[in-house]
Amino acid sequence: MTGQTPPPNADTSATPAPGATSIPSMTGQRVLVIFNPKSGSGDSGLPVFLGLLRAAGAQVVERDLDADTPMSEYVRDVESFHAVVAAGGDGTVSSVSYASRYKNVPLLAYPAGTANLIAQNLDLPTTPEELARVVATGHAVRVDMGEVEVRGQTQGFAMLAGAGADAAMIKGSEELKEKFGALAYVMSAMKQMNPKKTTFTLTIDGQPREFEGIGVMVANFGMANFRLPITTDISPSDGRFTVILMQAGNLLRLVPNIIDSVRSKLNLGDPLFAGNLETIEAREVTVAAADPFPLQYDGELHEETTPFTARILPGAVRYLTPSTEAELTT
Repeated sequence: MTGQTPPPNADTSATPAPGATSIPSMTGQRVLVIFNPKSGSGDSGLPVFLGLLRAAGAQVVERDLDADTPMSEYVRDVESFHAVVAAGGDGTVSSVSYASRYKNVPLLAYPAGTANLIAQNLDLPTTPEELARVVATGHAVRVDMGEVEVRGQTQGFAMLAGAGADAAMIKGSEELKEKFGALAYVMSAMKQMNPKKTTFTLTIDGQPREFEGIGVMVANFGMANFRLPITTDISPSDGRFTVILMQAGNLLRLVPNIIDSVRSKLNLGDPLFAGNLETIEAREVTVAAADPFPLQYDGELHEETTPFTARILPGAVRYLTPSTEAELTT
């Protein structure tokens, strides 16, 4: 783990790209970069990004993740920095976000993983130059986080937690991610033509609810790949989850709902499809299933199974983004 800033004449393994001078001065600012070297399979442009920050005058401290060190150790002094960069996949971003929650330090979700859905939901650019400018300009939006409790253990998630067909899709994509990247999720979804269904028992803000279906998703952000909205009116800043009840069927039945969501975003009239999903707003939800289902948080499959409890953490993190709060709502 690297905890010291290289001297001014050190080789930083990056030559600032053309356009570095267009980045606002960061003289006197300290930036903590937490990188997961196991994320993704291609060139994320991170060395160029770091070179640009340093060329703008920032003092950059790099720390590489390893499996034996708790995340709390990496962010132990996060309040002494002007910004923190979580460079990795969605699991890395959510882990850094949760470990530094309520510390009031702006965080960049640097897209260095496979799907990078959190970065997409934040409408972040993809080039190192544009990402460096986002950090330098310092515009941030305060958003909620989720906290999942399973058998007394808690973890955080920024975007989505779920049990059922979505977790099965992620499991099916694991062997394909290295070769096909984000397309692996689509290929796995196509295989889920007859997903397992069961009876789910929920407690939503203290009220019981039961339904038969293929899964439950607890959403804080609402965009799928390519910034397609899963459903309408999901806001990451309203102090509530959108609980999505997936009725019996298959994952392809999500497509009509995405079409309706796009139509709503473009003010094209009333929904054309209904009945595939039901959505409920909640601050806390407990999900149990007649048959134990695997869990996923922010695209990471976990060994635990239902039941689980998810609760909202209002305004827990400030994400660096060029967008406004309204623009992040589906």
